[in-house]
Amino acid sequence: MRKSILAIASFAFAATVFHAAADDDHHRHSAPRGDGLSFALIGDVPYGLAEEVQFDNVIADVNRSRAVRVVVHTGDVKKGSERCDDAVFLRRFEQFQKFDDAFIVTPGDNDWTDCHRSNNGGYVPTERLARFREIFYPDPRRTTGGRPIRVVPQSTMPGFEPYVENVMWRFGGTTMATLHVVGSNNDLAPWNQIDPTDTYETPRADRIAEYEGRKAAALVWIDRVFDTAVATHSAGVMIAMQADPNLDLPSTDLQRRGFNDVLDRLVVRTIAFGKPVLLAHGDSHYYRVDKPLAGPVQGGGSAMLENFTRVENFGTPNVHWVEVKVDRRDPNVFTIVPHIIDANRFAR
Repeated sequence: MRKSILAIASFAFAATVFHAAADDDHHRHSAPRGDGLSFALIGDVPYGLAEEVQFDNVIADVNRSRAVRVVVHTGDVKKGSERCDDAVFLRRFEQFQKFDDAFIVTPGDNDWTDCHRSNNGGYVPTERLARFREIFYPDPRRTTGGRPIRVVPQSTMPGFEPYVENVMWRFGGTTMATLHVVGSNNDLAPWNQIDPTDTYETPRADRIAEYEGRKAAALVWIDRVFDTAVATHSAGVMIAMQADPNLDLPSTDLQRRGFNDVLDRLVVRTIAFGKPVLLAHGDSHYYRVDKPLAGPVQGGGSAMLENFTRVENFGTPNVHWVEVKVDRRDPNVFTIVPHIIDANRFAR
């Protein structure tokens, strides 16, 4: 009986996603049918006032695309040494509104976890996270940007009301979502510049409570995203988060500790889904497309997950953008195309 109730709930939620984002394939200027649909992937920009002009060049180039419908920013809307003041957040928010299309952002570690740094203003990170949410998600059920679309936020789920930044939407026959997973070891890195006693061995209670609560929300959200994709017969799944989860390190490494549970859940759900899964992230400022995840195979051992692809966007000092084309008729569903902005190639 419990399984039937859960199945009904998943289908009901999936129907909500379909209804909420039904206009994403049809809104704004109409492209010829052969053009397909794309979303723009950016992150780790702009880093400081000097980079805002270069970022305007990216905005202009994205706005010229007839296929792009959504812009996804994987976090770090400011550089690590920049202050976390409201004025900086508001300035970035206003610049993002220059995009002609729907704009979606997931928080980065520069945006709140690292705000304890003295050169960031010495803030309590959780206070800055609350303010970031207020500024960048004025209506959690709707994106910002020039042509907003409706999305389904995790905050509509009982018990997960704070997590307005985790959103899901339908796009070109796929299910897409953001997932709040950040660098600085997903907030396991100590806030030692406001509290010298905060260490890995003697962690602050409020920092660990934040980490555990957000991790629990992330695991539930991953399941909800894949449940929705299955229920709606999606051709693929795209999940965008900020952190580079250190896939090159062994799971026993301290710098993997904050990501292991999320990665394990992604492996399980990717295997069960059996269709293309794209993980988009920033953090390392290194554009790449690869297949870095392995999963267990029958008979023991592990093998590369062929249906899982990772794309990392450009990041400062390389101020460019990545186009992700979405075609449900393509066996790979997602095609990655880097766009280099000539005016930004030699700007430093």
